[in-house]
Amino acid sequence: MIRLRKSEERGHADHGWLKSKHSFSFANYHDPRHMGFGNLRVINEDRVAAGQGFGTHGHRDMEIISYVLSGELAHRDTLGNVKTIPPGDVQRMSAGTGVQHSEFNYSQDGETHFLQIWILPSRRGVPPGYEQKTIPEADKRGKLRLVASPDGASDSVTLNADARMYAGLFDGTEEATLAIDAGRKCYVHLVRGELEVNGQRLRGGDAAMLEGEVSLTLSGGRNAEVLVFDLEP
Repeated sequence: MIRLRKSEERGHADHGWLKSKHSFSFANYHDPRHMGFGNLRVINEDRVAAGQGFGTHGHRDMEIISYVLSGELAHRDTLGNVKTIPPGDVQRMSAGTGVQHSEFNYSQDGETHFLQIWILPSRRGVPPGYEQKTIPEADKRGKLRLVASPDGASDSVTLNADARMYAGLFDGTEEATLAIDAGRKCYVHLVRGELEVNGQRLRGGDAAMLEGEVSLTLSGGRNAEVLVFDLEP
């Protein structure tokens, strides 16, 4: 079974300096039909204005992934990490027993566009942690590159969660197929462009939710960037 959710059906918020689209219930957006999918709890598409950002705030017991699309995101946390996240990097922060951090766009003339992703952890109360890796564009071109996993396979960031996240870039005749355990859930988020997911056409911001399927085929891309999540039932 495949269910589609169109980009315009997402929740949204406009705080002036921050414009967000919410795939699942978050902050003031509440939809009991969209509280998460499997152990995927949040996908926020955020646009942060030049010279603005999220002040220091805390998290507990959540796996948080930042995936920058354009601009740069400056990160600082109570673990001592002071990092810059450019497009092409995948950053994972395990909140565990508690961590505070800030995220900022220091550019004075351009916004930062990124995805904030939360996944429920397999184990609560673990020590907080941080990891960041650069994924070359060539690794994602015409294929699904594993970028986050429970065991750090294929040089992915390591999650304290029963979930795997893949990233891919598709255009023209490029095509990829991924085997799926029919007992698990698969969530496809089309970041931008156009793409066919098991024959169904998605446009930027659309999502496909797969249950009981044994394979995922991505084809017919037009400047497409996509994230795929293999999730707990």
